[in-house]
Amino acid sequence: MAVLVTGGAGYIGSHMAWALLDAGEEVVVLDRLSTGFRWAVPADARFYLGDVGDRAVLTQIFAENDIDAILHFAGSIVVPQSVAQPLDYYENNTGNTRLLAAAAVEAGIRHFVFSSTAAVYGDQKDDTPVLESTPPHPKNPYGQSKLMSEMMLRDAAAAHDFRFVALRYFNVAGADPLGRTGLSTEGATHLIKIACEAELGKRRGVDVYGTDYPTPDGTGIRDYIHVTDLVNAHLNALSYLRRGGEPLIANCGYGRGYSVLEVLEAVMRVGGRKFEIRYGPRRPGDAASVVANSTLARRLLDWKPRHDDLDLIVETAIAWERGLAARKAEDLKSLQHRLASVRF
Repeated sequence: MAVLVTGGAGYIGSHMAWALLDAGEEVVVLDRLSTGFRWAVPADARFYLGDVGDRAVLTQIFAENDIDAILHFAGSIVVPQSVAQPLDYYENNTGNTRLLAAAAVEAGIRHFVFSSTAAVYGDQKDDTPVLESTPPHPKNPYGQSKLMSEMMLRDAAAAHDFRFVALRYFNVAGADPLGRTGLSTEGATHLIKIACEAELGKRRGVDVYGTDYPTPDGTGIRDYIHVTDLVNAHLNALSYLRRGGEPLIANCGYGRGYSVLEVLEAVMRVGGRKFEIRYGPRRPGDAASVVANSTLARRLLDWKPRHDDLDLIVETAIAWERGLAARKAEDLKSLQHRLASVRF
């Protein structure tokens, strides 16, 4: 039996592909390479270039592989972009999830792990860690598109021989400790990625959006989770479903948050280089503080995070960023060498 990883050439998806292979699973990756990279897909994974919304591609994958589970990472994730382009987000996140779930039901694939988000909760009145029972109030189309997908999966599970786990991610960061993959997308909006680029001199500085939030230093607070712990939660979710587990929605976070300024200070401390910090107004759709209560995942999925350390998260992120810089320098050198040998 094989596991289909949609978006498996992207940041979290490529980590997932490696983790599944490490666990002895057969892995199939589907990615359109809009933000992912072909080189990020492990060589031992079977790769299909295509869109998760393309029914013909899904039909081909299901015909050529004995798929027993789908781990669905493909989607759009930039909050300000979702505010500016809401219909694109409802199509890519909600519409394509519906199509994928329908194809899975038709093919008899019973196990489905969905990449959801803490953005479904919206803003919180205080810094108390949020429970899954907290009423969802998404503040932006990104969070709304994910919440709508959860609702569809819940209804599909009630009507069909189909079970799912939706993991509500908090702020994912860091990179594979073995250096095999990491966040590589140009123009990524993840705070730690941006700060690492600034620490390495790839950016002039970092923009902080909002200094008047009701938090100790006025900047937004988030729960940062190492990507390795997150993919381990997916492995446990897959095992849970294969054991006959009932549909489940669970938070994935550490239960404590760091402000934007605390994160920037950690990057400068770990990296050893200071960079400029520029302050601006709040962005539309951003919440003041969102921190997870992950008791449910720890109890039902037997999830045991092992990388709950901001400096460790930053250290792996910087290491990956340095490796990317070296890779690009080598690619440029190779290109220059090839051009020099061409006769015009």
